[in-house]
Amino acid sequence: MSALELVGATARLGGRAVLEAVDVAVAPGELVALVGPNGAGKSSAIRALAGLLPLTGGEARLGGAAVTALPGRERAARAAYLPQERRIAWNLPAIEVAALGAPFLAGPQAFAAARRALEQVEAGRLADRGVAEMSGGERARVLLARALAADAAALMADEPIAGLDPDAQLMVLELLRGRARAGQAVLASLHDLSLAARYADRVIVLDAGRVVADGPPLQALAPEVLARVFGLAGRWIEAPEGPLLSGVRYCDGSEGGVRSSGSPSNPG
Repeated sequence: MSALELVGATARLGGRAVLEAVDVAVAPGELVALVGPNGAGKSSAIRALAGLLPLTGGEARLGGAAVTALPGRERAARAAYLPQERRIAWNLPAIEVAALGAPFLAGPQAFAAARRALEQVEAGRLADRGVAEMSGGERARVLLARALAADAAALMADEPIAGLDPDAQLMVLELLRGRARAGQAVLASLHDLSLAARYADRVIVLDAGRVVADGPPLQALAPEVLARVFGLAGRWIEAPEGPLLSGVRYCDGSEGGVRSSGSPSNPG
């Protein structure tokens, strides 16, 4: 059974369709990357799974149960959610923010889980520092720790590596892959196609609110998909650390026409 599932999910925001008959399934032990251009529907799909975006058609399910039928406590037990928004209203110490991810544990247990999670994201030294006194990247680590402290069956992370230094991006993706290997179902939206291909077990490509590809990374990100969805021409090469997108050019709109790209792995 899938831990996270959208079945024919359709949704609108401000009169605009943001999801059109979207099917997404993530099984326990799987790291799935959601990719696509800006506005493709990545955040909308994750928010629908979290029960934060009402659907006009289809269904969102957590552990086989409809999200709309689950009380808030049960939703939180089945899936942790890391939003794209990094704002924190109060200048709480990092340890207290991270402990909010474990609301069903007694105080000492919640703080112990929070401290473990902060150590996992290499932010243990920030435990007693107020989040308003941190850089954006430091706050991002604290918020990820909050999601990890929940220890839910599934984890949904919207742009978990945005704003992080390259070494921190790799650390976070290694951590998410480790969580999947330990049995958690992990869904993460990513912009960097090379990193998605390197770390994900499966890639789902969204465009204009629709799923246009779903499969192993190099299959889902095949040349024809890169050209049609991202306007890119390039090729995948094998490197010791994993697949790399090389020789990338932006298609200029004419048949076979391309122009040079300055950002091969992060087109969106």
